[in-house]
Amino acid sequence: MSTLVPPLFAGLVDDASLLPPSFTSLPDAEAKHGEHRAAWFARLLGPLLVPASLIGGELPARELPVALIGDVPVGAVPAALEKLRAAGAVVFHIEVPVARRGEDPQPGLTELRALAGADKDLDVYAEIPLSWGLLGALDTVAECRAAGLRLAPKFRVGGLAAELFPTPVELAAVLCACRERELPFRLAAGLRHAIRHTDPETGFTHHGFLNVLAASILATDGAEVAEVAEVLAATHPLPLVEPARMRRDDPRPLFAGFGAANVVEPLTELVRLGLINGGQQ
Repeated sequence: MSTLVPPLFAGLVDDASLLPPSFTSLPDAEAKHGEHRAAWFARLLGPLLVPASLIGGELPARELPVALIGDVPVGAVPAALEKLRAAGAVVFHIEVPVARRGEDPQPGLTELRALAGADKDLDVYAEIPLSWGLLGALDTVAECRAAGLRLAPKFRVGGLAAELFPTPVELAAVLCACRERELPFRLAAGLRHAIRHTDPETGFTHHGFLNVLAASILATDGAEVAEVAEVLAATHPLPLVEPARMRRDDPRPLFAGFGAANVVEPLTELVRLGLINGGQQ
């Protein structure tokens, strides 16, 4: 295995090429994912994210590393999981929404808790809206983990409306809440680039995945919300690159990963910032 990707970035970027708004077919996504797995940067990759709604006539190839995205009712997720496993796919984890924005996440968490309890070797990520009921939901997830279940939160940090993009202070509070409860987390939506930036077409300001990583390092070291928010708000690479460079030989704290439609794009930015050495050994 190549050592060009440091431990801090191992498995950071899941392959989201099958998720909306992509029109990539399953065979094409599998082929491209296989090419990436054979490349020098393979260590950067997480699994191929496979929506449960796609699991019907077509199934992923044997031994393909995948994660199941629960875009179907929670009750239908176990059947999709079994179909994946029966096809020989290696299921790394599952991600399932537990509520819509503004809804109580607790009933969905109860269903997901039962699923995690029935399969204790599987990592289960509960997608929790960044709205009412969040802290109570994190308490429930922490209770599940204390009981031995491999349950953890996932958050969306972007979307098609401005209110779906949390402010740096709001996201910093979430990171610190996860730190206090010892909860790893995944992120989805909006993480298009390494550094925080404003999209010129939509006017939405997107969080940077390197901002989140640097903020997670800072939060793990005990920083307060205001300090973490300052890192999340940074639009210059210097305060982000140096903390990552200093910790690149350590396991990544808190931030389990995120999905990218084209995994080469975050790779290219990390190479450009000098955090991953591009090329082959």
